Amino acid sequence: MSNSSTISFIGAGNMASAIIGGMLDNGYQAGNIWVSAPDDSHLQALRDRFGVSVTTDNRHCAQQADMVVLAVKPQVMAEVCRDIAPVVQNTRPLMVSIAAGLTSDTLDGWLGGGLPLVRVMPNTPSLVGKGAAGLFANAAVTAEQKTMVQSVFESIGSALWVDDEEQLHGVTALSGSGPAYFFLMLEALEAAATEAGIAPKTARELAIQTMAGAAEMAARSEHDPAQLKRNVMSPGGTTERAINTFEDGGMRDLVQKAYNAAFERSQEMSKELADKQ
Repeated sequence: MSNSSTISFIGAGNMASAIIGGMLDNGYQAGNIWVSAPDDSHLQALRDRFGVSVTTDNRHCAQQADMVVLAVKPQVMAEVCRDIAPVVQNTRPLMVSIAAGLTSDTLDGWLGGGLPLVRVMPNTPSLVGKGAAGLFANAAVTAEQKTMVQSVFESIGSALWVDDEEQLHGVTALSGSGPAYFFLMLEALEAAATEAGIAPKTARELAIQTMAGAAEMAARSEHDPAQLKRNVMSPGGTTERAINTFEDGGMRDLVQKAYNAAFERSQEMSKELADKQ
């Protein structure tokens, strides 16, 4: 990511703040970042925290940029895009949307058409620099622009490309919704350990550290998860009995059903958003 490129954020919520913080931690210059939002007091807080330039004028914010990150709620995206369309049609920046459900064609239409556009599906661990984002680029995006946007999102975690925009529904069901799946597992493990007599605070800390450690092992290991699981299991031991209980209870089928449910809901929400605009 070139430090000479100017990046503007339309919207100043938690995800925009996380991205800005990650960029600054990775050496990007605050002087090349603009942020716009309706709430001036919130913007001033961002300026004080990060040293970025702020404005309540979306058009002015967009006009400064080599890359514009659309970080507003899907419900107001049409209004925002149509407002800045005359500006971006003149300046032709790379447009990046982090709004779920809105297709690149829909967004490009609101922006006047023909712009390079990347859709990103980030997730909430981005707020602590451990995000997992899926990215899709339309045909107008250059290789240099892909490198630029990937660098931005790698500043808050992992950023991986998909070739087909429809695959973003699968990304939503995996990494978008996925943190809640693991929180459910933490919740259940903590409850089971507490029921067995372990103090709740101790149970929570052990469960969290166990999950974090397992994730780190999976990230560093050359083995797949199946082999890592076998490495923990001793014949006739405690882990084997627990894993067999999960398998006998249909855990794999349940995970598949949950994933499919999230996938289908993502498709439904995309259609609902398109119908409302």
